[in-house]
Amino acid sequence: MLRRVFKAFQYRDFRILWIGACTSTIGTWMQELAQNWLVLQLTNSPFLLGLDAFLGDIPIFLFSLFGGVLADRIDRRYILIGSQVVQMISAMILAILIWTDRVQIWEILLLSFVVGTAQSFGGPAYSALVPSLVEKEDVPNAIALNSIQFNLARVIGPVIGGLAMKYAGAGWCFALNSLSFLAVIISLLRLHINFSPPRTGESILASMKQGFKFIRDQGAMATLIIIAFCMTLLGIPIITFLPVFAKIVFSGDAMTYTLFLVASGLGSITGALTVAWMGDVHNKGRIALAALVLMGAGIVGFSQSHYMPLSCLMLYFTGAVLMCAFSMIASLVQLITPNDMRGRVMSVYNVAFRGGMPFGSVLTGWLVPLLTAPTVLSLNGVVLLGLGLYFLVVQRKVAAL
Repeated sequence: MLRRVFKAFQYRDFRILWIGACTSTIGTWMQELAQNWLVLQLTNSPFLLGLDAFLGDIPIFLFSLFGGVLADRIDRRYILIGSQVVQMISAMILAILIWTDRVQIWEILLLSFVVGTAQSFGGPAYSALVPSLVEKEDVPNAIALNSIQFNLARVIGPVIGGLAMKYAGAGWCFALNSLSFLAVIISLLRLHINFSPPRTGESILASMKQGFKFIRDQGAMATLIIIAFCMTLLGIPIITFLPVFAKIVFSGDAMTYTLFLVASGLGSITGALTVAWMGDVHNKGRIALAALVLMGAGIVGFSQSHYMPLSCLMLYFTGAVLMCAFSMIASLVQLITPNDMRGRVMSVYNVAFRGGMPFGSVLTGWLVPLLTAPTVLSLNGVVLLGLGLYFLVVQRKVAAL
């Protein structure tokens, strides 16, 4: 069973990249925890918390298509290394500002935009790189294991970050995140890449049009991208606004927020391990849509709970089904797409998947002061549940995959 779950680890390059990415992502989640709590502490404003998330994610919506074209034209390692360096410098700047007691909200917002811009180029390159490190039949397993490293880091990072904030100060969360980028840079330099970018005289715009044409001609691909957008638009705000629930609904502190993040992260690990164990299973579309319905129900359950153990259980459940839906949809997109088109197609997918986050965060941040966080997130859950049922029962292109 273990061999089946961790099958993609038999590939050397995938193992190396996985370890480096996991180390870096732990640092990223340390910073995520510290930054969200810092914004709320400095401003006491759910809107500015949502705006910070918006500015971190909107560059992905704006620049990922260009990044996807580059990922099909340039060695993907070089794009990723450049992205890591920019993020490393940004984290260290914030650490220094906190240590010197000069940090202001506009500096946090500006650096969130800079980091998001770096990720808008690194994201398509990373998404295109991972499947090229394993055989085609092991792509779903590799995507699930990649999700595991992300969510393992989502558990470990906040725990370390919470302890660092409590005993050493928030600045160390940013400083340790800065150092963690060295791990992924070293990993990238050690890879044996078998992808040689084709020489082309086409303009960037023409290459983008090719990517859109491929998506349009693939039938269910456009629907998969719409579902990815809706999933993050309505589902991810539950993570962004956990500090609001921790501080306002439960009258807790940073450790309450950490507990919520850990519960959600453990659920996501469970979901990713389940998908890795399932492997190249049939009916991926139906499973993804069923998970979407369950995720909507889980968000409603968490939003209406005022009992800490039940809230943690709902976060665990929601994290598991979110990861199941994400892994299945990402696997379908990757399996349909040939390697020479992967950068462009995954850039469109990333625009949809990550693009839903800023709009969901800023819209939820605007509505929370008007309707309260439990009400807004409950509405998100109900709409998500309805969308899942619609694509499962009425518009069945994805359900047939």
